[in-house]
Amino acid sequence: MSKIESVHHEERVFPPAEAFVKQANVSGMVAYQALCDEAGRDFEGFWARLARENLLWSKPFTKTLDESKAPFYRWFHDGELNASYNCLDRHLESQPDKVAIIFEADDGKVTKVTYRELYHRVCRFANALKAGGIAKGERVLVYMPMSIEAVVAMQACARIGATHSVVFAGFSAKSLQERIIDAGAVAVITADGQFRGGKEIPLKPAVDEALAMGGCESIRRVIVYKRSGSAVAMHAPRDQWWHDAVQGQPNECEPTWVDAEHPLFILYTSGSTGKPKGVQHSTAGYLLHAMLTMNWTFDHKPTDVFWCTADVGWVTGHTYIAYGPLAVGATEIVFEGVPTYPDAGRFWKMIQDHKVNVFYTAPTAIRSLIKAGGELPKQYDLSSLRILGTVGEPINPEAWMWYYRTVGGSRCPVVDTFWQTETGGHMITPLPGATPLVPGSCTLPLPGIMASIVDETGHELPNGQGGILVVKRPWPAMIRTIWGDPDRFRKSYYPAELGGTLYLAGDGAIRDKETGYFTIMGRIDDVLNVSGHRMGTMEIESALVANTKLVAEAAVVGRPDDVTGEAVVAFVVLKGQRPTGDAARALAKELRDWVGKEIGPIAKPKEIRFGDNLPKTRSGKIMRRLLRVLAKGEEITQDVSTLENPAILEQLKQPL
Repeated sequence: MSKIESVHHEERVFPPAEAFVKQANVSGMVAYQALCDEAGRDFEGFWARLARENLLWSKPFTKTLDESKAPFYRWFHDGELNASYNCLDRHLESQPDKVAIIFEADDGKVTKVTYRELYHRVCRFANALKAGGIAKGERVLVYMPMSIEAVVAMQACARIGATHSVVFAGFSAKSLQERIIDAGAVAVITADGQFRGGKEIPLKPAVDEALAMGGCESIRRVIVYKRSGSAVAMHAPRDQWWHDAVQGQPNECEPTWVDAEHPLFILYTSGSTGKPKGVQHSTAGYLLHAMLTMNWTFDHKPTDVFWCTADVGWVTGHTYIAYGPLAVGATEIVFEGVPTYPDAGRFWKMIQDHKVNVFYTAPTAIRSLIKAGGELPKQYDLSSLRILGTVGEPINPEAWMWYYRTVGGSRCPVVDTFWQTETGGHMITPLPGATPLVPGSCTLPLPGIMASIVDETGHELPNGQGGILVVKRPWPAMIRTIWGDPDRFRKSYYPAELGGTLYLAGDGAIRDKETGYFTIMGRIDDVLNVSGHRMGTMEIESALVANTKLVAEAAVVGRPDDVTGEAVVAFVVLKGQRPTGDAARALAKELRDWVGKEIGPIAKPKEIRFGDNLPKTRSGKIMRRLLRVLAKGEEITQDVSTLENPAILEQLKQPL
């Protein structure tokens, strides 16, 4: 493999303000470097210190890292603790009346719960689960709307030592059935329905359909939270209403102590990546990373109002809603709705109303909000904001600049966080009080994360050469295995081609020659080979989006080409109306020429297709595998049940 060429050169740098550095948890690059040096000198001692300082143990660990069965690493494995105890009980004496969760419903209704109230809710529900015969080590599937109850369900499972598997509440009955069977789940926690964008979406009927498909005989209980009030079929004695289940249950529930390596949850990777894999995470290592990144990346302060806009069905919602904020004692927002309902000012109004200090969302949401009204944030008071964050994919430099200037008023650091379902928490990210920011770059690895860029044989590449992103040493929050498929785990993440000891992130990346900053160039399987030049799709997408007058969003894939080996195909969402006929062809030519000017003729898309949107899962992730099928002109045979709007596929079939 020749190196992956980088065509993007970013000159803009934004150092942190002196006042911000002074108050930061990691204050300046000297403090960051001191942590990195400590990890470099004594890797195990570094993680052991942090685990002892941050986690509450019922039985202290004596062994930090067991590498005897690598890559099936074990961290702190002879210690015992409970994740729910670490998130709730620890605050009962120090701040029982502090608001833990501010819940804003789709219709705008606000509910607040304190740490004491949340603790009692979790204990009552944990007792209900135990009364239903659910035991330590059994798997419980959670299929819930965004709600306080979704967090309660996850925390209650952790409290009794049951392993939860949350399924995003937009997934189909078939997806549910597959996950129930794979996890061997014994119970489902769901709701009658949910509200999104003013519409009611039923949930319980999908559970009934999944269980009727067969293969789900392991399910003994279905607990249903009454959210919408719509009539649903209840099958006694299997089904029980949530309010009936908790009726008369005690307010206290002794935590079940589990060993550090006990599976806290299984999370199936989303529908944008084909056949789902059950990513299994541990208890102690995962929780440690969630706490550290709240304190390092988000510079958590006791007075902060923290808002992560992700759904609990994704790992971001696990780490930065259900566990991390509660473990550090934060006040956080849980939001049921969508960013554009009742209008495109919803996010900005919520930041204004709740005086949000730390706001964490996806580049997809940012780009769609730019399209919906790029000047809208200026109509709201966003002065409470202190830190902005992005998650889910690399952010285009122009979207970064809009976010920084228009939303953050050019005063809030933007933490562009690179991580994955498999990593458990942030891996490469700016620290807001230390790292000079560069738009489009996730900058430097966290202390203790040994990231590198290698070629296809596992040999390290010098800065300035693009290649494959890997992690050289294990870290506490890492994936432990793929549930029920250890061989697939080893082949997927520790491939023999790279020597079997490097964690393969699956992304192409490059490090800046001078700063050593990392920039993600897209998934390895999205690297294009055009006339012998290997280019990351991310850079061509960034070039298209840099045309701020015309383009709201773009996704680039390759298709086979007889002349160039691979041709660039761009799918573009415009800021204005979608053109047709000659107007579309003229606009396509204008954008081709634009890319040629921005990057060079080699990167010009052979085809440009316009759509009102891109095919995305309901979490906002672009389903690139579908775009690759469309680019080749093939029929789509994959499951599209997770698509937000399947009609988009018809628009994108037509090349120009």
